[in-house]
Amino acid sequence: MTESAGTPGDPDDSAAGEDRTPDAPPPAAGDDTPPPGEDSKPTEDSKPTEDSEPSEETTPGGETRSGSGSGPGPGPEKEGGGGGAAVGITVKRKRHWLRWTALGVSFVVLVAAGVGWWLYKKLDGNIRTDTSAAAELKAYEKERPVSVVHNAENILLIGSDSRAGDNRKYGRDDGGSQRSDTTILLHLAANRKSATAMSIPRDLMVNIPVCHKADKTATRAQFAQFNWAFEMGGTACTIRTVEKMTGIRIDHHMVVDFNGFKDMVEAVHGVEICLKEPVDDKDAHLKLGAGRHKLNGEQALGYVRARKSLGDGSDTDRMDRQQQFLGALVNKVQSNGVLLNPTRLYPVLDAATKALTTDPGLDSLKDLYDLVRGMRDVPTEKVQFLTVPRQPYHLDRNRDELVQPDADKLFKRLRDDKPVAVVPADKLKGDDKSDGKNPDAADASGPSPTPTYSGNNAATDLCKQ
Repeated sequence: MTESAGTPGDPDDSAAGEDRTPDAPPPAAGDDTPPPGEDSKPTEDSKPTEDSEPSEETTPGGETRSGSGSGPGPGPEKEGGGGGAAVGITVKRKRHWLRWTALGVSFVVLVAAGVGWWLYKKLDGNIRTDTSAAAELKAYEKERPVSVVHNAENILLIGSDSRAGDNRKYGRDDGGSQRSDTTILLHLAANRKSATAMSIPRDLMVNIPVCHKADKTATRAQFAQFNWAFEMGGTACTIRTVEKMTGIRIDHHMVVDFNGFKDMVEAVHGVEICLKEPVDDKDAHLKLGAGRHKLNGEQALGYVRARKSLGDGSDTDRMDRQQQFLGALVNKVQSNGVLLNPTRLYPVLDAATKALTTDPGLDSLKDLYDLVRGMRDVPTEKVQFLTVPRQPYHLDRNRDELVQPDADKLFKRLRDDKPVAVVPADKLKGDDKSDGKNPDAADASGPSPTPTYSGNNAATDLCKQ
């Protein structure tokens, strides 16, 4: 026999706080009237105790919820209800962990940004600005040539042979005077697909314009050897001499001293060269046997400065050796991925920036980075080195003079951002080997002949020639 849904439960069971059966109807909400036969005042037995079991209420939707006897509101959960508290503790712990992780990451980012900014300012502060040259060039702006090709850049690289300060051990200090031991005109193509470095012999006889010395006194215009311009009037005088000779506008300049060159070689962990014969040059501080050598900074400086102890003893031979070494240095930097590796790039930048004195247009790390970034995709075989066409000066065999019209043809091609080709001297055709050029050599890949000059590129292996 089935009980009816409306049959009330035993009053005594309800007063004892026991669970209702699922079939029992829920008490009316807000009904505080005690069941018949009960005292309206609660007795001790009717009060909920710690040991009493919670009652359950059936919601209008048919669901059951826990309660604490006849008191309103939810009470403690039944068996298994402690899992909700555990989940709450886990969530709190997770949020706590996430908060500390975010704080830690923020701190690391802040420290990294601070260190990065400090390194940037340090490198940026290493660069010295040549404001006097900028002022001198501005005074002669009307005499200077104009740029012909947009985005092409011409940078004059000057290797100073000053014997002042730390460079005193390399020779006598003539009152702090300096000469341009090495001068290279670096032409960067507008499309940045090639770079041509043209060496200018220090003993080349040229027309040097009126320049101003450090004490503001003016020099006289004269026909003299090229490196006198730097000794008399510094960088500005050298730039103006090159511009008058070539008709090429110099956009920027960099002056590198002895110690800066050494530091750059050390920063790339040395450069390999090969010697056909042993060398012992006390003036250049160089003593090496024949064969393959990995030169450190001091040895590299001796190698590019040595004159009488290597080759035929001529300045021409030394320039060729300097070009080959610079090519090997460029190749070392690119092949080792230095430009794309911050940990390896920083020492190179530190050494380079300490070595440089530049014009105001290149005196910041950003300016130099933009310059290097524009060159990093240039193939090493398109980084070319050559020397301006020259021959012994007809009045003094110890000096050089330009070979014309070949020199002017080369200057025009660089000025107009046109390509030139270089090959080793022993591969040049014709009878022009002694002049270091063969302007009539044709490039089979195109209809127009491309002048070919004696030189090399950065892909050349010095030990496979």
